[in-house]
Amino acid sequence: MVVLGGGTNKHVGSSNVGYDGKHGVFGYGARNADGYGILKFTDGLNLVICNTLFMKQELKLVGYVAGSDIDKSMVHYIIVQQEE
Repeated sequence: MVVLGGGTNKHVGSSNVGYDGKHGVFGYGARNADGYGILKFTDGLNLVICNTLFMKQELKLVGYVAGSDIDKSMVHYIIVQQEE
């Protein structure tokens, strides 16, 4: 079993278009270029970003806040190997 976890500056966003099965529908915000990279990584190694699979309150979803709630993002991920 492969399990990866940690904080990154990668934003996978709320959309799972193109990455169904690797990214759930419960991400947050907009995807950035590094977010595309982590999604390609998960796709190539048959991994899934677990914390995008479950609905959570925004307080528990957002891992980074800058300023007065202006810049919020989800940057902490738990990634595991999918069962075949």
